[in-house]
Amino acid sequence: MKRALITGITGQDGSYLAEFLLHKGYEVHGIIRRASTFNTRRLDHIYHDPHNGHNVNLYLHYGDIGSSGNLADLIRTVNPDEIYHLAAQSHVRVSFDLPDYTGDVTGLSTVRILEAIRLTQSEARFYQASSSEMFGAATPPQNEETIFQPQSPYAAAKLYAYWVTRNYRDGYGLFACNGILFNHESPRRGETFVTRKISQAVANIVAGKQQALYLGNLDARRDWGYAPDYVEAMWLMLQQEKPNDFVIGTGEAHTVRDFLDESFAYVGLNWQDYVRIDPRYYRPTEVDYLLANPSRARTDLGWEPRIRFRNLVHIMVDADLELVGLESPGAGRAALDATGNGWHHWHHQVQSMEMA
Repeated sequence: MKRALITGITGQDGSYLAEFLLHKGYEVHGIIRRASTFNTRRLDHIYHDPHNGHNVNLYLHYGDIGSSGNLADLIRTVNPDEIYHLAAQSHVRVSFDLPDYTGDVTGLSTVRILEAIRLTQSEARFYQASSSEMFGAATPPQNEETIFQPQSPYAAAKLYAYWVTRNYRDGYGLFACNGILFNHESPRRGETFVTRKISQAVANIVAGKQQALYLGNLDARRDWGYAPDYVEAMWLMLQQEKPNDFVIGTGEAHTVRDFLDESFAYVGLNWQDYVRIDPRYYRPTEVDYLLANPSRARTDLGWEPRIRFRNLVHIMVDADLELVGLESPGAGRAALDATGNGWHHWHHQVQSMEMA
């Protein structure tokens, strides 16, 4: 049985990756922060899933990605075959308010893990969660050869993590990969991110719980995909004969305005009746246009996104409508929900397409 260690396991990507690996037969270990309250709501359903029976090979460990010694101890204890480093301060706008914290958590944590791997002489394969934000002002479409032009403290921190991953791969022979993932969303997306902010607002407006939605730049264009598709790409990277870096995206871009159009129209509303522009949500430096060219992933990994923009929007709105007790316009169709109960439908639909 393979063993994986995931940082950021309680986040959107971490929870989907944990599910994916458990279905692959892995023993999954996750690092969580010690806090006054538990933040495991994205994982709790795994223990109650009838498909898992009574033996769930999921183990959570208190840890600190700010401590090299603690990380080395965990690697020795768990002895993982694969390490997925997903933990970060991942909100771009917040990184302008907390640039030093973002640099430490998002950037330096990567070198701490890589150094822990090196010092413990672990043979674990390492995945670094890099970001399309590193491309910043670069002309789209962006691929693995595009010159990085970061436009935020978050992007700069991710760029440090990207390069240090390559340095440890080249200098110490570690099997270390960067997944340069473009925006990927789901019902588990944090509520401060624009896509989830929109889908949640739609549900609240329909339910009469909210009158207006305040946003910033509506013209920003992003390549939006579906998070469960993207965690499969992470796994595929670590199954290759040699380590490499991969751009992961859908190859099509849409504006925030497009997301509003699709989500509000889905419930029969006009977004212009509810959306207000608030300058507080503008960034000091904007990233106008991110569009992936994922041809390397398609060729080398055999990876393709299964969920496209329109379905992604509907999945998110459906889930938030359900959370406020309303039936969705798509009732009766197969859609993933916020608790993960739809994972098995999705998984069984696509398992024939997965790499063994």
